[in-house]
Amino acid sequence: MEIVVGTKKWSSWSLRPWLALKHTGADFKETLVELRQVGQADELAKHSPSHLVPVLKDGDLVVWDSLAICEYLHEKFPQARLWPADPTLRALGRSAAAEMHSGFSSLRGECPMELETRKTVAISEATQNDVRRIVERWNQLLKRSGGPFLLGEWSIADAFYTPVATRFRTYGVHLSDYGDAGLAGSYGERLLETPEYLAWEADALA
Repeated sequence: MEIVVGTKKWSSWSLRPWLALKHTGADFKETLVELRQVGQADELAKHSPSHLVPVLKDGDLVVWDSLAICEYLHEKFPQARLWPADPTLRALGRSAAAEMHSGFSSLRGECPMELETRKTVAISEATQNDVRRIVERWNQLLKRSGGPFLLGEWSIADAFYTPVATRFRTYGVHLSDYGDAGLAGSYGERLLETPEYLAWEADALA
């Protein structure tokens, strides 16, 4: 099995399925495509039908798109419990992951993942609204599941919000300014303390 990822300090979409794959415990090969480089398009075309990263290769099968890869890994490695057994929690988790996959465009555009950076910025009203929605969603799921992760145990939903936690840290976004009483902020810190994320970060900043 091989996963093709983009530059680790920038590619939030690569981080998500990479975390899920690490959580399966399966052996895999990692291929890195450096982004923002001359020849990037040609290199991506060698691997990806969409000419984007990430891409998962499993024998003759090629799966592109971060959410599709995560769902494939859930089905291939059921013992990893990338989604919870409880159907209600699983449905809520899938809703939250899909919301991140297709939404929060202002936050993603204004505050891209830059693991090497620390700065405080004034964010737009649209991005502030995105942050409030994320705080609301995190609190909703954490209160329902009891934590420590969104659905109790770590899941694909947490993979999808880990890059969000890096953005909050990078740009000095304090969730207490957006309606959080501490639960969401602690959860964001927890995401950045998992061994899998720390392994990614160490590679990104090496």
